[in-house]
Amino acid sequence: MGEEIKSALEIAMEKVDKLGEVTEEERLKWKYVPEGEKLAARYLKQNLNLLAELSQYEEKARKHVTEGAQDILTRNINLPRRDLDRRNNKKAMDGLKILKNDKVGVENIYSRLRRIFDHYVEQGEQQRKQAYESLKAEVEARIQQAVQQQLGPFAGIKVDVESQPQFQEEWRKVQAQLDLQYIKLLDECKHELSAIL
Repeated sequence: MGEEIKSALEIAMEKVDKLGEVTEEERLKWKYVPEGEKLAARYLKQNLNLLAELSQYEEKARKHVTEGAQDILTRNINLPRRDLDRRNNKKAMDGLKILKNDKVGVENIYSRLRRIFDHYVEQGEQQRKQAYESLKAEVEARIQQAVQQQLGPFAGIKVDVESQPQFQEEWRKVQAQLDLQYIKLLDECKHELSAIL
């Protein structure tokens, strides 16, 4: 049994040796990407000058700080469900435009994002209202049918469908399904945005 442990240890040591030494570039990345993430979080919460904050880092570290910041800013672009989402999107997009070198490429993606957001707010809102009313009528009919089966045709009970857990759960599913088409488009844009330098 002692031989098995020794050979397992030797195998593990060989694997570690094959990995090689950690490069200076990897060390910089491990240290400064998280700092960039923190910087982006502060930028989103406070009113700070992103370029001034970045200029405090040495050139070698700055690209990693920028990488971390861009990742967080990109992740903070979401469907504009509320006014807060709209403000966060604008702030994140403004920050990304500052950090990216290819301003034209960024603006092209932003144009597509704005169309997605506008469609989500305008036509999407109509779709959600129609789906809500349709689901409400459907669930209401099912409940009325169940009540009539239980109490007979003279049951005049009116049920507040919208407060029923079953309705709430089904509505969440319908909403998620409606949002899915927008989320796919949004994710494509975010992926392209991440690829731009």
